Amino acid sequence: MRFQDKLKKNSKEQLWKEYCGFLDLSMDEYMYIQHRLMDEQLRLWCNCGLGKSLLKGNTPKNVDEFRSAFPLTDYSDYAEILLAKRADMLPGEPVVWIQTTWEGGLRPIKLAPYTRGMLDTYKRNLVATAMLASGRSHGDFSFKKGDRILYGGAPLPYATGLIPSLLNEEIDIAWLPDSNTNSGSFSERMKKGFEMAMNGGIDYFFAIGSVANYITENFGKSAGISKKKTVHPLIAARYLKAKYISRRDGRLITPGDIFHLKGMISAGTDANCYKKILAKAWGITPIDLAAGTESTCIAVETWEQRGMVFFPDACFYEFIPESEMQRNLEDRSYTPITCLMDQVEAGINYELVISVLHGGAFIRYRIGDMYRCLSAGNGKLPRFTFLDRIPTVIDIAGFTRITESSINEVIRLSKLDIGDWLAKKEFDERGFPFLHMYIELPPSSQESDAITKQVLTEHLSVYFRYFDSDYHDLKKLLGMEPLQITILKYGTIAGYMASTGRQLPKINPGSTDISRLLKYQAEFRIAPQEEVSTE
Repeated sequence: MRFQDKLKKNSKEQLWKEYCGFLDLSMDEYMYIQHRLMDEQLRLWCNCGLGKSLLKGNTPKNVDEFRSAFPLTDYSDYAEILLAKRADMLPGEPVVWIQTTWEGGLRPIKLAPYTRGMLDTYKRNLVATAMLASGRSHGDFSFKKGDRILYGGAPLPYATGLIPSLLNEEIDIAWLPDSNTNSGSFSERMKKGFEMAMNGGIDYFFAIGSVANYITENFGKSAGISKKKTVHPLIAARYLKAKYISRRDGRLITPGDIFHLKGMISAGTDANCYKKILAKAWGITPIDLAAGTESTCIAVETWEQRGMVFFPDACFYEFIPESEMQRNLEDRSYTPITCLMDQVEAGINYELVISVLHGGAFIRYRIGDMYRCLSAGNGKLPRFTFLDRIPTVIDIAGFTRITESSINEVIRLSKLDIGDWLAKKEFDERGFPFLHMYIELPPSSQESDAITKQVLTEHLSVYFRYFDSDYHDLKKLLGMEPLQITILKYGTIAGYMASTGRQLPKINPGSTDISRLLKYQAEFRIAPQEEVSTE
């Protein structure tokens, strides 16, 4: 029975219990579901070609034995089978293959198979998300047939492209623009979406945070009244009133002046950077949704705005404490210890490890995401907030996967005479993210004055766009140059590390180290790099 049919036959209390009842589980009940589903998944996975190839003859009897014996994995462990779409090797029959970025131009894509069981779970959790987005208290929701969703997600084969088709299986709702039409540029689709909104309103707005902000900032270019557009009388009245007030008060018209949303849902890296801006513009604070290509839909925030709760039936979750993760980054031979949902502690940052349930391919998989536990204990389900990607990856607004290898390749392609470098994700005065590179220029470059900060920025930006197609969209989405450069004296980085005894990572060194590095450069004469002792 579809959700819209259940709306007619079942009470709100029954529907809440069916879709959002996971929020009321005790910790013991939650962990029982986790272990039961993981036991089922292990039986499937251990008997398939993929599982046998990774287990190398081992046969774990239960989840605890599996966790103690089987190592953590990353995409390279699955790439040979998944990139070739070897369905015969998998624990479940794929219904659809979803795509995402792997590592820029070096290894452009990752593919993830979705079984029918995974899609059904994804679908149920999306309905729960829509209910929670429209609610204002426990048991309250107003999600219904005919609701209209302004949709800023990418089409298939990306994971967000699943959302319209899955929700359409449960309920008849309107997508702005039409979810079946993926032709035209992103800006053209959004313009079409606002034209449809002016003729019937908007109930929900879904997009990753950076895209939601871009749509909001460009609202005035997309919405408006003209003789060529059909406008609902109520929307027209709100628009005319908003236009009068905007002129009177000397401010721009905001989406919230015209549209009264039931709910807003934002996802993706850096979504929290845009929350206050979106809330002010639309008159409603977005709730967070955690979803990904490999993980499916895994966590959602409630009306309380106190952090996300993980769905118990999407993945089996393990967490690497930040201290264990850092130890592993310093010593790749070290195996970090993981804890389960009932062992996390408030105030601790964790790297998420997932085992996808319902016939999924990924087991003990390091997804590359960091979460902070906001609350835990007293038998209640933990609440989390998404922090960022792991320190070895720079993800700007959900559109890049910049690593040490990819930057080295960009520099090689550019043929620029560049010495040592560091790269760090930083935030401007608005709280928007950008890539900051600290670059040393050899004496030959400095003497010729051939390379300036502007030349470096323009030249490297060209090659980042060439090397990583996703990088191309950043400047438009962020409304700023996503790459900023600081030129260091030649030998600064090696000199600083020698004087402090600290080995700085090339990607995302600590803010304190960056401050001290700049101070070191300003206060001391830097010798040529070849003369700096590293002993």
